[in-house]
Amino acid sequence: MQELLGNIEAAMRAYFGSDQRRIGHALQVTGFAEEILKSEKGDRLVVVAAALLHDIGIREAERKYGSSAGNLQEQEGPPVAREILTGLGLAAAVIDEVCEIIASHHSPGEVDTDNFRVIWDADWLVNLGDEFDLTDIDKTFGMIAKIFQTVTGKSIAERIYL
Repeated sequence: MQELLGNIEAAMRAYFGSDQRRIGHALQVTGFAEEILKSEKGDRLVVVAAALLHDIGIREAERKYGSSAGNLQEQEGPPVAREILTGLGLAAAVIDEVCEIIASHHSPGEVDTDNFRVIWDADWLVNLGDEFDLTDIDKTFGMIAKIFQTVTGKSIAERIYL
């Protein structure tokens, strides 16, 4: 499986080319997803593939619409991810679940699976400081309690942001 995950990472890197910011973000989310998986339920292949490819629709969204808005990433990401994962020979069920996560990774409540929750939390661990003013500890604590969906994600967020 490690070789397959390495191939998915290589495909993500090739797709983003010189866009180190997007590559770095995907790798950070993947690192947090792996950390969360140490204590939470989830399928490592699905979670790591989804973490590596969760923002893969950004380029198409920017090309087509001049925007990287979350809903456009959700719309444009699954076809790109499906092509990459099909080309690497992943099982249809895995591809479908990864694409479902990508299609909802900015929309909580659309998918309610362990794998989705891990990706949701991993992405927020990277994005929280960029999205919100975290200078008020009480507000930050409340945001963490509200946003994060796994015990491990909450714990990591508290360690990082409080």
